[in-house]
Amino acid sequence: MENISIIELAEKWMDGKLSESDRASIDHRLKTDPEFEQAFTESITLISTLHKQAELNAFRKLLKSCSSSAIQGNFSTQAKIIQFWIKNKKTIAVAASIAIVVSVGLSTAIQQFNPEKNKHLRPLVEKLKEQDVKYRTLEREIGKIKNDSDPSNAKNTKLESTFRATGFLIDASNNYLITNAHVIREANHQLVVENNEGEQFNAEVAYIHQDHDLAILHIKDPNFKTLAPIPFNLKKETAELGESIFTLGFPKQEIVYGEGYISAINGYEMDPVFYQLNTLTKDGHSGSPVISKQGELIGVISSKETNGEGVAFAIKSQYIWEAFEEMKKTSFPEAKISARQSFLKGDRKAQIKKVQDYIFMIKGN
Repeated sequence: MENISIIELAEKWMDGKLSESDRASIDHRLKTDPEFEQAFTESITLISTLHKQAELNAFRKLLKSCSSSAIQGNFSTQAKIIQFWIKNKKTIAVAASIAIVVSVGLSTAIQQFNPEKNKHLRPLVEKLKEQDVKYRTLEREIGKIKNDSDPSNAKNTKLESTFRATGFLIDASNNYLITNAHVIREANHQLVVENNEGEQFNAEVAYIHQDHDLAILHIKDPNFKTLAPIPFNLKKETAELGESIFTLGFPKQEIVYGEGYISAINGYEMDPVFYQLNTLTKDGHSGSPVISKQGELIGVISSKETNGEGVAFAIKSQYIWEAFEEMKKTSFPEAKISARQSFLKGDRKAQIKKVQDYIFMIKGN
């Protein structure tokens, strides 16, 4: 394999003509050799741009014609699309991956020349792999065509999301949740909440406060079952410096527990809206509740400091009260904060069991 040029190697990679050992060797080099990784990526991009664009255009043309053909019952067109997909799905998957390479490069360049005001803060939304999302979207379109042809194959499918974050119920009677405003900005088309059992429910944005980075969501889904009274209470006053806290969120596809303490009463650059916390956070933690050992909700995770290990920032709970009052003045007058009493007695494991059903993944595309 050493005597093969990188372009030839990339072609064999895309065509699936490499042995498992050769692919494993390339995977290792991609992780350990930055120069090889750059050259290999550029080769993939060049080859795909030059040789695969015609196939992608043909697929788009067939897919576009499907809608009108399906209405007219023209199943020969649908068969062509399915046949084309089976023949070229590997090529399409590779070509779709080019988009993420290009977008990452552009994003880096934009950040270099247009630094944001809070360049040392990073929102904690987990961006799911774009190439995987695009590939699954195409597969889902093909599945839809098959289902239209044979209704017995139809089934409900989960939303293929492009990001994941966290939110938590604050009004159990009317199904309102709290998350971050920057989380909502990720959803251009659809928004769902997903519980710890993997069940998804449609949600709508009820209120956004950009300056405080807060958003209120309303679960508007007939399949959602109203939960029992919320087991924690929402603190109105500022918490104490050094107070112990714990968090529950979704930095991966299951709920994750973390603990820490309030390390400063004000946030980044002395912002009074936020607490500074000493706790480990990862992408996906945006919108996670911050709860004291007394069972009081004292904040909402928003971001982390890029230059400080274990330094995170949370919006203070009193701004949740303000957000609800502002929302009720213009819409959703029935909304009310039902987190007014803490039932979180006992040890930490017992507290987690009582709280975790009220915490949801926020997903969308």
